[in-house]
Amino acid sequence: MRNMSDDHTHVQEFFTARAADWDSRFPDDGPAFAAAVAVLGLRQGDRVLDAGCGTGRALPPLRAAVGPSGVVLGADLTPAMLEAAVRAGRGAHGQLLLADVAALPLRPESLDAVFASGLIAHLPDPAENLRELARVVRRGGMLALFHPIGRAALAARQGRQITPGDLRAEPNLRSLLAGSGWRMTSYVDEDDRFLALAVRDS
Repeated sequence: MRNMSDDHTHVQEFFTARAADWDSRFPDDGPAFAAAVAVLGLRQGDRVLDAGCGTGRALPPLRAAVGPSGVVLGADLTPAMLEAAVRAGRGAHGQLLLADVAALPLRPESLDAVFASGLIAHLPDPAENLRELARVVRRGGMLALFHPIGRAALAARQGRQITPGDLRAEPNLRSLLAGSGWRMTSYVDEDDRFLALAVRDS
């Protein structure tokens, strides 16, 4: 059995070491985040969570989508990432929470949507963690699993091959979501974007 605290420590160490220069390493991702948020179809007054928000690059477009009457939350496990979000001025666009997406401090069905960039590869228990995201979203609410680079391009950047067991492959992800309270509604995996959308249906 895996030790979850070890998983958390590994994730925190990985992102703490990269927090300070994260945005400068990926300076051109802003439009991709805005385009992915637009596909979620958020409305003024909606309540949305950026799960694993990192330096908060999705928070400005999320705030723009839900307007001043909406609620924008950004949750991350790594204090250094949240500190970088504050330094970048993104704390002004939403409330930042030092929180584990595996145990969110939120009421059931209290959100309209969850946006998650690059999160799924870092989840210690993807099925259970996606169930936790489903818990806090109302029935009919949306989940966006996003990455500003597609699977093949990311694998090439990291010097590895895509394997059939890749969690983000369409059949694997569809099945994983279906077992976690979500129904996939669209799937895009292109060189410059990975975006899977799902609706909370159980």
